[in-house]
Amino acid sequence: MADSDDTLRRFERRLTEQQTAPYTLTLFVTGASDLSMRAISNVRALCEAYLSGRYHLEVVDVHRDPALMSSYDVVAAPALIKEAPLPKRMLVGDLSDTTRVLAALDIRVPGAASNGESG
Repeated sequence: MADSDDTLRRFERRLTEQQTAPYTLTLFVTGASDLSMRAISNVRALCEAYLSGRYHLEVVDVHRDPALMSSYDVVAAPALIKEAPLPKRMLVGDLSDTTRVLAALDIRVPGAASNGESG
């Protein structure tokens, strides 16, 4: 019984750490295109709304730094890479579907219903 209590405590501690961990994000865009500008605007708004004070966002223009694009294995832009916290994730598109982006980045929204439950 003691082992299961210890395991539960470790799990709860890790969950709390994950909810406060800083995010490291890199957004690859193609110049000043409309799609790139939408992606930049969407990811900045999302970060400020849900990760305020605990994120670092780097925006990379693939025309200016194509080598960086290949080092991240990015084949399309806009593409958002989440490097931390793990697991690493990549999203492609203008990032306009906030619900999907939050889920893909493992960002939990306090007070949001989960598993279809209502409160």
